[in-house]
Amino acid sequence: MKAFDAHSDIFTDVTVRRLKGEENVIKNYHIDKLNKGHVGASIMGIWIEPLYFNKDCTWRMLQIMGAVSEEIEDMQDCAGIVYKYGDMVELNKKGKLAVIIGIEGVDGFKDNPDLIDVMYRFGARHAMLTWNRENAFATGVKSIHTDRGLTALGIKVVKRMEKLGMIVDVSHGNEKTFWDIYENTTRPFIASHSNVYKLCRNPRNLKDDQIRAIADRNGVIGINSWVDFVDKDSPTAEKLADHIDYIVNLVGVDHVGFGFDFGDYLDSETLVSLQDEDYIKTQGIEDASRIPNLLNILKKRGYNKEELDKISHENMERVVRDVLG
Repeated sequence: MKAFDAHSDIFTDVTVRRLKGEENVIKNYHIDKLNKGHVGASIMGIWIEPLYFNKDCTWRMLQIMGAVSEEIEDMQDCAGIVYKYGDMVELNKKGKLAVIIGIEGVDGFKDNPDLIDVMYRFGARHAMLTWNRENAFATGVKSIHTDRGLTALGIKVVKRMEKLGMIVDVSHGNEKTFWDIYENTTRPFIASHSNVYKLCRNPRNLKDDQIRAIADRNGVIGINSWVDFVDKDSPTAEKLADHIDYIVNLVGVDHVGFGFDFGDYLDSETLVSLQDEDYIKTQGIEDASRIPNLLNILKKRGYNKEELDKISHENMERVVRDVLG
């Protein structure tokens, strides 16, 4: 069964390895696991790691873009870039991975909202405005300023994204940012890699009214396998399935998908910057190759093929169709 992973940091690994002189990173290190997990499409984010926050974020963003540009040339026999919905369909027909270029935090923009047009022309079709912290556009979940959400610049960016045809993503934003995005957009949006707050009380997870708001907009929540968002005591694939059950019971099967946020390939320096040098994998869903295990759990819980197709890929594909056209 095909899977759509709405959040991947593979471009981080691509950048780290290419800056050391390696080539064909996706083909050499990732495509086998992705194929074993039947991943047909993925949003891969341009993410400025925390270790660069006190340096030049714009320079790091450009480094990543350069590495991604080179990788696009290398991966043509196994993957391609999605610019519109039809590209994803055609790539999958050819048995290739469909990659949507995303942006995980626009810190590299500094205070220039017009750079969203530059990123669109580069190929980006998705963005979240912040990664946990504050920037000139939005406010992340780790900010102490709970009354701060989108700024005027942030509102300008999300409105421009909707006009361009880019997927707006609320993961990593605080509650005020979430509701400001809801109030200043009209099209479906996603939480690409967030779970249920009632099951795991982490500020990165979504409260019931947020889940309902995403469903109201015909958006999708991508459930996240990172242990901190699954269960504080025993993070397992079964517990991750509980988050899917909760969302389905609350708003229906049309508004949940996958956004696994796998970290098995992140280098030690990046993990240290995340304050997670002792990275632990969620048991039973340790990497992309294990995605079928989660689907088997859902099947045993009574989900039929139509429901599993929606969760595994069709719901996220619907958002791509509705937003990218």
